[in-house]
Amino acid sequence: MNIFRFAGDMTHLISILVLLLKIYATKSCSGISLKTQELYALVFLTRYLDLFTDFISIYNTVMKLVFIGSSLAIVWCMRWHRVVKRSYDRDLDTFRHYFLVLASFILALLLHEKFTVQEIFWAFSIYLEAVAILPQLVLLQRSGNVDNLAGQYVFFLGAYRAFYILNWIYRYFTEAQFSRWISCVSGLVQTALYADFFYYYFISWKNNAKLQLPA
Repeated sequence: MNIFRFAGDMTHLISILVLLLKIYATKSCSGISLKTQELYALVFLTRYLDLFTDFISIYNTVMKLVFIGSSLAIVWCMRWHRVVKRSYDRDLDTFRHYFLVLASFILALLLHEKFTVQEIFWAFSIYLEAVAILPQLVLLQRSGNVDNLAGQYVFFLGAYRAFYILNWIYRYFTEAQFSRWISCVSGLVQTALYADFFYYYFISWKNNAKLQLPA
């Protein structure tokens, strides 16, 4: 494992911890898209089908369990926790996320590295993760004002993908057999989706002002 991969994993973990802190400390999920969280849960469940068949390392197994468990816990809280669910912005979170699921699955059937069940679902999870943030970004844009923890969550989530791009570049030049082109292209698309958010995040940080996104 290289430093860029590790930094990506840690910023991803931080983003989840920030989101869990927001939900459990404030008993609120205001500003968070349930649809994005459901997409991420689906991403991890389909990507890690090898959890109990292929052992890579303790670190790898623990991280897979953390991502699956935390994503399911977040969805559960937003849907069924008697206090947290009251703050869910249902009227703003109207993105038709099932179209993203369908498009990602069709793309996985057409573009994959091997025609096996596990590889198809792996490709599906990569494509879906690339666009899973869209409902969240749309919700933030509609709400205008972004609270601090929600903004930090999205920032660290975007930083995680940026580090993974550096990881892929590093592996391309250091590994003779590196050929995960699906991850590379999807990661570039995913990072590009954060460009507008990063711009306004930087402006708010520079001016020491509350993060606001134009409607």
